[in-house]
Amino acid sequence: MDILLALECQVALAILVESAHRLGHVRWLCASLERTKFLGTFLKKVPDKRHVVHRHGKEQHFLVQYYEMPENNTWEAMKGEELLQALEQYSVSEGISDIHTSPEKDFVRLEVRLHGMLELLGKIAHKDYEDYVRRVKFKSKLKLNLTNVPQDGQYTFDAPGRQVNVRVASIPSRFGETFTLRLLDPEKGIIPLEQLGFPPELHQQMVDIANMPNGLFLVTGPTGSGKTTTLYALLSTQVGKSRNIITLEDPIEYELPGIVQSQVDHTHDYTFASGLRSILRHDPDVILVGEIRDLETAQTAIDAALTGHIVLSTLHTNSAIEAIPRLLSMGVSPYTFAPSLRGVLAQRLVRTLKEEYRTKDATYDPAARETYGGRIAIPELLVVDDQIRNLILMNETSDAILATAKKGGYKTMKEWGQMVIDASLTSRTEVERVTV
Repeated sequence: MDILLALECQVALAILVESAHRLGHVRWLCASLERTKFLGTFLKKVPDKRHVVHRHGKEQHFLVQYYEMPENNTWEAMKGEELLQALEQYSVSEGISDIHTSPEKDFVRLEVRLHGMLELLGKIAHKDYEDYVRRVKFKSKLKLNLTNVPQDGQYTFDAPGRQVNVRVASIPSRFGETFTLRLLDPEKGIIPLEQLGFPPELHQQMVDIANMPNGLFLVTGPTGSGKTTTLYALLSTQVGKSRNIITLEDPIEYELPGIVQSQVDHTHDYTFASGLRSILRHDPDVILVGEIRDLETAQTAIDAALTGHIVLSTLHTNSAIEAIPRLLSMGVSPYTFAPSLRGVLAQRLVRTLKEEYRTKDATYDPAARETYGGRIAIPELLVVDDQIRNLILMNETSDAILATAKKGGYKTMKEWGQMVIDASLTSRTEVERVTV
């Protein structure tokens, strides 16, 4: 229900807010920011409610999304469509990236991922979960009658002032289908490189690599470590510089004007390897390959980097140094790999302390969710020079490459993490959680 707020009378507004409290999901359209603040004083008095303010539509109204925030013990009381809608709005409000539902013998675990950590919201009855699954499958165009094979789909839902894309994945498990819903919120969007929290020297080195006429730049780390966010931030520095930029992704996670974005389609044999070969016929200056998974993709990317293209991609390794032996073990030619590689960035995301815990004498519980209020990247950047290239050509070990890199000023994630701890941005527990 939408309510266009044009009231100045506090008594009338108080009555309207109390009536809206009984309706559950309400959107308020306020004609001015002052009127929004006026409304906010009343919304704060309504128990178990949250409101989010956004500029809305061509009329430039201020949209206040106003909905019920369930407590942990009320998720179980919701049915299929109601549960899904509540989870969607709750996730948008709290900044949750993933919704997980995992059937067990007597109930279904409902969990969400916030700031990289999995949290239990509640336990759903199987009969209610069946309604939830039907609704998710209907919205994401999955086959309702298939329960014993994995399925993938997507859908969108309305959030204040925008549409949020949801990637849906299911797998069969012992007690039913397990679902993961990943939310791709355009409000988070593409973060400028300078706002990702990288140290100034690393920031400049990455920009210098992206500005090169050719070469291969890799970002490594586990799933959820912010690799795609970093690559798109780096890619955005090249938009508008008279460069033809083409991406090949699985799936496309961000929309960036001024570039060409393509998505792999395995059902039609449009893979990273075949797609990359096709892209090279379109005269690109900059290519982003979502992930290097096999020898064919790796060697094609390396060859492209040698023939006048900047190639950006990701790899799953524990450190920047380990990316080199990983690709060599895939079977790429060291004689083409060494001259093509420009740099490797490895990163992890750690939760940042809230402002009140950043003073020297502050006491807090490092294990508590309430201690943290955001995330920041802990990086390590290997800039490849002639010495490193010679080690690659000689197929040297990771230890030998690390020793040489350190002589040139290379810092590991643990060393950068210690600097973040010293700056009171995060806790030692957080750094130790993500580094090896």
